Amino acid sequence: MLRVTWVQPEDLLGHELRQAALDGREPSRIAARWTAAGGLDAPRTAGASPGGASRYLRLLAEDLLDELAELPSSLAEDEPTDLGRIRSLCPDWPAPGGARVPDPARYEAAWLGRAVGCLLGKPVEKLPLDAVRDLARAAGNWPLSGYFTARGVPADLLLAHPWNRRSAATSLAENIDGMPEDDDLNYPLLNLLLLQRHGRSFTTADVARLWLDELPAGRTFTAERIAYRNLLSGIEPPHTARHRNPFREWIGALIRADVHGWTNPGAPAAAAEQAHRDAVLTHTAGGVYAAMFTAAVVATAATGTHDVHACLRTGLTVVPPRSRLALAVADAVQLAEQHDDFDTVVDALHARHSPAHHWVHALPNTALVAAALTHADGDFTGSICRAVSGGWDTDSNGATAGSVAALLAGSPAALPDRWTAPLKNRLATSVPGFDGTGFDTLAQLTHREASRP
Repeated sequence: MLRVTWVQPEDLLGHELRQAALDGREPSRIAARWTAAGGLDAPRTAGASPGGASRYLRLLAEDLLDELAELPSSLAEDEPTDLGRIRSLCPDWPAPGGARVPDPARYEAAWLGRAVGCLLGKPVEKLPLDAVRDLARAAGNWPLSGYFTARGVPADLLLAHPWNRRSAATSLAENIDGMPEDDDLNYPLLNLLLLQRHGRSFTTADVARLWLDELPAGRTFTAERIAYRNLLSGIEPPHTARHRNPFREWIGALIRADVHGWTNPGAPAAAAEQAHRDAVLTHTAGGVYAAMFTAAVVATAATGTHDVHACLRTGLTVVPPRSRLALAVADAVQLAEQHDDFDTVVDALHARHSPAHHWVHALPNTALVAAALTHADGDFTGSICRAVSGGWDTDSNGATAGSVAALLAGSPAALPDRWTAPLKNRLATSVPGFDGTGFDTLAQLTHREASRP
């Protein structure tokens, strides 16, 4: 039986109940109806439960998803999705501006940094925090300082905590041969294509059309897959982000944000606005804020004139200050400043966020990235290793931390060869026209878009 992941109504309902509890809706009565009917909670890690549901349960799940969407939120005033309302809540919204476009070398570093951080996290994606630590320790790689390896790891530990099945063959140190395909690189490639076709004035509808034309449905996950399905059902953006989409505050919009920052150096407001237009195809509130925050951080880092702490402070200026995401990031930065041992920071973040949030939710992952960059003081190796060693969405967190830290480093030569050499200046992707492309070529293309009037 074919079980397409991230779209089955009976699985979406459990995720939506959890999301409702996070975003200020009261779902207990609907949850009770679902449980009384025999409905189960959402799968904890996988995108679909192993067995199908009865026709009755599936139809009930669809009805309850629609009922949950109509519940009022107590957080609505503090967490809007409309850009105008977001700006009205941000007293320190950045003034319009810009800086000299960086040399292509800085963009090459950023692409490489994103790829290296992603690759570091790929083998342990979906694994619990203790497994990440145990696998690294068993290989003599803790504190984390290099790519994960199976060499020297006891067989019983590998049996208890198997590597991510899609990644081990291409992402363990002994297997790396170029950068394998990953959505954390596919989306920046798509956004580069978006700017080539439409420039900075692109619309959310342009993003949707590009996806339908160039992005295979099987390469989408969580909120992106739901939005893709909604588009094919005739639902138009931005309603694509809300209709039966319990993943609208997960990490997907954040991992699409880098190009918006890269192409707006020194203009964090413009970068955030660009990221907003992209994000609202699939996300709302905190999911959108994570993308805007990241774009503003990257735009500030792209100038080469600010340290990582100034970049993170700038990122928070485009996020409503009373929102859950802003509070979580500020708390994470404070934790990183207070503790010398990063494991202590990670344990505190997990204690705060893991009980309520899925491991792909944007809030804990954005907080972890901010903590990693802060604690490492923007150092490249320190940033990616801290971000990945903190668990949750390891490859996405490594990618974002790597992009920011590599921008600050300024050139490929500033990144340790042990990280970049295995990539062989080559990445794999299903995005048309980019398979096998070198990072130096991507840097030139990004520089061209950043230089466009």
